[in-house]
Amino acid sequence: MTTTFTPEMHTRMRELLTRFKLPTLVSEVVTRFNKAGHDAALPTLLEVLEAESDERGHRRCERLLKASHLPPGKTFDTLDEARLPRPVLVKLRELSDGEFLDRADNVLCFGLPGRGKTHAAAALGHALIERGRSVLFTPTFRLVQDLLAAKRDLALPRALHKLDVYDLLILDDIGYVQQSADEIEVLFTLMAERYERRSLLITSNLVFGEWDRIFKNPMTTQAAIDRLVHHSAILEFNGRSKRAEDAEERAKRR
Repeated sequence: MTTTFTPEMHTRMRELLTRFKLPTLVSEVVTRFNKAGHDAALPTLLEVLEAESDERGHRRCERLLKASHLPPGKTFDTLDEARLPRPVLVKLRELSDGEFLDRADNVLCFGLPGRGKTHAAAALGHALIERGRSVLFTPTFRLVQDLLAAKRDLALPRALHKLDVYDLLILDDIGYVQQSADEIEVLFTLMAERYERRSLLITSNLVFGEWDRIFKNPMTTQAAIDRLVHHSAILEFNGRSKRAEDAEERAKRR
């Protein structure tokens, strides 16, 4: 049975050929097939183009995942949803569509250690990569040290520019920065550089009222908070520590 090449199929074919950067095919392929009497082959050609699109998407996801440094296995499938507050879980699912990245919004995750912040952040990162978004996951202290090294080499602008390729930068455990003057400076510079241009996701054991322990200077603290909060989703992780409960369970078994 012959499949009719519909206007919707034609539109989809043009979309794919445009994405593949094949302008001559966009303008000529359907006309040429029609003139040659090969109209019946157009649906098959579209199937091949769809297969090419799927394969390219798969390869892109593999490249993005490798570059992301996301913790393996920390996805939504392995997330213990029963431990998360319902509003947090709902918001995470909403954010996974990636639209907040188009607005350069931030995501701020607060809670004491062991409440699932890192796993949730990583799970969101994995979900965004599946949608073709670029993500970098890094402990905050490690990135700060890298930026300090770049600053010493007079290459800080170049290092910040390289981070621009990531739609989302996940800074895990911001409260563990060592808080020297130089570290505070490069961390604030990073936040200012991405403000309203690229998104940040930050996990922190410290609420905003305690961020003077990170930035020391009250004015710098307020400026950093203002930039982060201006366009942001704030997720509060409460409940008992998963690590503490696991330790108790092991003690009971012993």
